[in-house]
Amino acid sequence: MPASRKETPWKQIALFLLTFSAVVACAFVLRPFLTAILGATVLAVITVHPYDWLASKIRNGNVCATVGLILVILAVIIPSFFLAQDLGQQVVAAVHAMRDDGNQQKFSEFLGSHPAIAARVESITDSIDLNHATQTVGSYLGSKVAGLLGNSFRVITQIVVMLFLLFFFFRDRELILSYLRSVLPLRDDETADLLHKVGDTIYATALGRMVIAAVQGILAGLAFWVLGVPGAVLWGFTTVAVAMIPAFGSFLVWVPIAIYLGLSGHWGKAALLAVWGGVIVSTIDNFLYPILVGTRLRAHTAAILLSILGGIAAFGIPGIILGPVVFTVADTLLDFWRARANPVDEAISS
Repeated sequence: MPASRKETPWKQIALFLLTFSAVVACAFVLRPFLTAILGATVLAVITVHPYDWLASKIRNGNVCATVGLILVILAVIIPSFFLAQDLGQQVVAAVHAMRDDGNQQKFSEFLGSHPAIAARVESITDSIDLNHATQTVGSYLGSKVAGLLGNSFRVITQIVVMLFLLFFFFRDRELILSYLRSVLPLRDDETADLLHKVGDTIYATALGRMVIAAVQGILAGLAFWVLGVPGAVLWGFTTVAVAMIPAFGSFLVWVPIAIYLGLSGHWGKAALLAVWGGVIVSTIDNFLYPILVGTRLRAHTAAILLSILGGIAAFGIPGIILGPVVFTVADTLLDFWRARANPVDEAISS
């Protein structure tokens, strides 16, 4: 008996290392499907209330999950497909507009009336080996076109896996949450608090920031359309994408377009876009954020900005969600440690 007691700590250490290695291996196995897993999780979180209502009407779990999945396909997947087609057409239209002889003539006339700017542009172009640049761009585009079919297949695979997982997230939500509660090394109240905060973070980041970005994109796209900017719809959706980055995201679109309008000789339009972008598009975030995000995502704006930018740098596009989630988990766990280290404060606060 004494010998077995002495071996127990080593067995526990070995079990921990073995478990940790298995979890890391699983993470590498699932990494190619990170986007699909995150997409299914986000859809499950933001549709939890509509699905609960649907579940109250359809008692059969399989049928209810199937109906919920079909509604998601009709409301999200199919419109996204047609939207992607339209954006592709807008990209082609924008390229043709930039290559239009009339626009190039206006730019040439602008340079002719501003010799200083023309000299600066000429000095920049003289330092570029156009033949080498053309070959490099051609090779790059050729590699991208060659990989287009493979990328399309990967996108379809991610969507199929996401919908497959979403079905089980709908049907087996309580089972999944029970499993998480059983494996997390936390008290029941701590586990509930952690899961609640993670859910709020996903909801606020995915839905709240998306709504804010959509409003900014609509306002910017409306200005682009009124001012006659080529590819206004494309630039509007580009604004939606970059406006997911708080504080300065929309600046990355409307400022260059305002400069483009000015360099094209449309200084009045450039001034109008600068006023509209600076006063309306970029500031409406300050009014919508407390309403749509602030009530759920209880974090400083600087922390949110760093978490999103760092998440994008670490995980790519999924980092828009994963970054804030990682910050929320770390902050919540630190709160647990602080509460356990100061039980008197915890008792007073409770």
